[in-house]
Amino acid sequence: MIKLSLALNILVLVPVCGSLLTGAGWTLAAYGPASPARGILLSIYLAILVVSVGLLFKPVPAMVAALLIVQIVYKVTTPFTVGTIANPVVLSNLAIAAVHAATVATIFQAKS
Repeated sequence: MIKLSLALNILVLVPVCGSLLTGAGWTLAAYGPASPARGILLSIYLAILVVSVGLLFKPVPAMVAALLIVQIVYKVTTPFTVGTIANPVVLSNLAIAAVHAATVATIFQAKS
C-alpha cells in the first residue's frame, strides 16, 4: 500500500505540475487563472512530488504516514474551502484521500 500511495502521488503530480508550469488550457478551468495563490499551490505540489519520489526509493513508514496524513487533511477539506464538490480537482482529491487513508491504516496496523 505504501508504494501504491507514493506511486499515485507521482502519477498524478507529474502531469499536474507540468501542466501548471506550462499553463495548459485545462488548468484554467480546474485551478483558475495564473496567480500567486496558484503558484503557492504548485510549490506545495512539487514538495509532495519530491518527497514521494524520495520515499518511494527509501520508504520509512512513519515518514510516509506523516506525508499522507497531511495530504488526507488538505484533500478532505477542499470541498469546504472551494465551496463545491463538483470541481474535478476536489473529486480527485477525495478519491486519492481514500487510497491514502487505507495506506495509513495499514501502516498503523503493522505497528500494532
